[in-house]
Amino acid sequence: MNEKALKTLEYNKIIDKLVAFAGSELGRERCKKLLPMTDIGEIRRNQQETSDALTRVLRKGSLSFSGLRDIRASIMRLEVGGVLGMGELLQVSSVLNVALRVKSYGRSEGSEEETAIDSLRERFSLLEPLSPLNNEIKRCILSEEEMSDDASPTLRHIRRSIKLTNDRVREQLNTIVNASSNQTMLQENIVTMRNGRYCLPIKAEYKSQFNGMVHDQSSSGSTLFIEPMAVVKLNNELRELAVKENDEIERILAELSNQAGEYCQELKDDITILAELDFIFAKASLSKGMRASEPVFNDKGYINIKKGRHPLIDNKKVVPIDIHMGKDFNLLIVTGPNTGGKTVSLKTVGLFTLMGQAGLHIPAFDGSELGVFEEVYADIGDEQSIEQSLSTFSSHMVNTVSIIKEANYRSLVLFDELGAGTDPTEGAALAMSILSYLHKKQIRTMATTHYSELKIFALSTEGVENACCEFDVETLRPTYRLLIGIPGKSNAFAISSKLGLPDYIITDAKERIGEKEQSFEDVISDLEKSRVTMEKDQEEIARYKEEVERLKKKLEQKNERIDEAKEKILRRANEEAREIIQEAKDFADESIRKYNKWMKDGSMNREMEKQRSELRDKLNSTESKLALKGQKAKKQHKASDFKIGDAVRVLSMNLNGTVSSLPNDKGDLFVQMGILRSQVNIKDLELIDEPVITGPNMKKTGSGQIKMAKTAYISPELNLIGKLVDEALPILDKYLDDAYLAHLPQVTIIHGRGTGALRNAVHNHLKKTRYVKSYRVGGFGEGDHGVTIVEFK
Repeated sequence: MNEKALKTLEYNKIIDKLVAFAGSELGRERCKKLLPMTDIGEIRRNQQETSDALTRVLRKGSLSFSGLRDIRASIMRLEVGGVLGMGELLQVSSVLNVALRVKSYGRSEGSEEETAIDSLRERFSLLEPLSPLNNEIKRCILSEEEMSDDASPTLRHIRRSIKLTNDRVREQLNTIVNASSNQTMLQENIVTMRNGRYCLPIKAEYKSQFNGMVHDQSSSGSTLFIEPMAVVKLNNELRELAVKENDEIERILAELSNQAGEYCQELKDDITILAELDFIFAKASLSKGMRASEPVFNDKGYINIKKGRHPLIDNKKVVPIDIHMGKDFNLLIVTGPNTGGKTVSLKTVGLFTLMGQAGLHIPAFDGSELGVFEEVYADIGDEQSIEQSLSTFSSHMVNTVSIIKEANYRSLVLFDELGAGTDPTEGAALAMSILSYLHKKQIRTMATTHYSELKIFALSTEGVENACCEFDVETLRPTYRLLIGIPGKSNAFAISSKLGLPDYIITDAKERIGEKEQSFEDVISDLEKSRVTMEKDQEEIARYKEEVERLKKKLEQKNERIDEAKEKILRRANEEAREIIQEAKDFADESIRKYNKWMKDGSMNREMEKQRSELRDKLNSTESKLALKGQKAKKQHKASDFKIGDAVRVLSMNLNGTVSSLPNDKGDLFVQMGILRSQVNIKDLELIDEPVITGPNMKKTGSGQIKMAKTAYISPELNLIGKLVDEALPILDKYLDDAYLAHLPQVTIIHGRGTGALRNAVHNHLKKTRYVKSYRVGGFGEGDHGVTIVEFK
């Protein structure tokens, strides 16, 4: 990509913003070297990395690379067997600390499906924190200048000996200083150090009387710093111990360097990966800061920017624009008054293209589309060059000539005020010829201009489209909205009139314009008025549609409530009817049994049996009338239609169950309905296709009788994922009761992995449930630790 376009479109300012988000010097180096790419596969891969990093940042927060050091020189020394100093080893430790932090951040807490598409997972997995080496360095070295006493037993012993010897020296010196015989010879009652030896300040005149070695004297010569003979031996011991201490420290450093040297390749990989991740997460942070999104790329030169915001303009002031080109037309001519936003629109297209091809997100809506271009050429701004004695027009023309020579169908060309700076007639003709040439070569081009001739050229040429930056004549301010398909109006007369220019001058000016030009401007004005009217109508239609949608939703909710209420009423009525019928049946049976017991006469028994039969027929007839209409038209089944295990509905009870025996000669068979097993005739049954197991909820009436409530549909698993413990436990408790009553042998509780709080709460509840025989965590293929399998007694 040519440097001129990068500078003209202010790409370097975007890079400066990117560099500010990097956390290390290595990451900043990568950011500074970022340039647009031309391979669509590489571009998409870099865009995916930025998106994956942004997803992690939004899910887990930002990732710090503070502490990442450039240890490449130290690694080179390790490779040749060199010994690193304490500062260099601490830098190695700092890099390993960052590697450990970043690797921990990279461990995904989401599902396997989420991590499978993450392009960064491999980099995180390749990081080697080398914890044993790092811990050893931190154990031995406290700072760049201090080795820990615990670095080795020998070093600890040497330093203890140094301390004891120091104490003995000070004790001897304090004895000498405090002796009354020496008070007159001492200049001061202090102990000082000279050349690493403990000395006393003795007056020069007592030199011969004080037994010791002179190491220094004051500037005046009146004081000599003498090492007493009593501590010479001890001082010598201190010197020897200091040498041993230094030797031991060097040995420890050599040992640590030798350990680090075994991991040179791992250290190289770590700093390379960490620098890459720092760079990638800097791109993600930039995207987050700009509220940007990943663009969709194509190799056909299509551009479709949705609500694009120039990234270098204040978010509170920038006006989003929609721009599309390259599909129905490859040349876009933008017209309109100055300060209307034409140049900003031009720069937005160019800068978005550069950013996108560099792997950066663009501040636009999701789904914005960009083409991949081998080169972007931009002739924007005042190109006047005093040093080269070039006028504005000449400078622009030099750039234009260069663009015409080098551009091809894989290029994007941007012109600002093409043909300006010379005679308008000639400038318009030149501009039209240049654009026509680029258009014929299928080069994607966007140009801004004031020339009306170019507006007509765009209207009359296939594959060329007009656009304008909207301007509010009433307020004399631009709205900065880009309108594609509408040529811009200069508005010179309207603006001048608003600013107070006399009407007679404006009238005279209009008369000096040719009839064709005036007619064209009037057409543009009419188009503008029509556009404004259409936009208002569309806004009103959108409001109406929103209101209709709201009313429709409200009506649907109302209908749902009515249906629910209707179903509830019918269900209650059916339950009450069944209760009445059952009570009547029980009462009649009981009465007949009593009559049978009391009456001994055979004919009377026959009469009573006949009456009992008639009573049952009457009750059955009443029951059939009370049954739901849907049940009257039920299909009549044969005995051969029923098999053991078939799912059926008992119509008289409105309960679902399972066939547990084959029909007899009379068509009677046994049906298992939850905990209830009853003999039913096939006329009272309907075959159903229902995979779930059903069973009744049982409840007692005030009289102590057991009656059937609504049918409960029990699934063999319960999903509690996403619920808090307080929400989940009541749901779990009711589900276990229903499942147990439905005679399910075992059920599965899905609680997910997460922090484990929900799983622990489920297990604690299961421990307290008396009818739970056992429970266990799911095995391989059952959901692992995300589920619990419960078995009932």
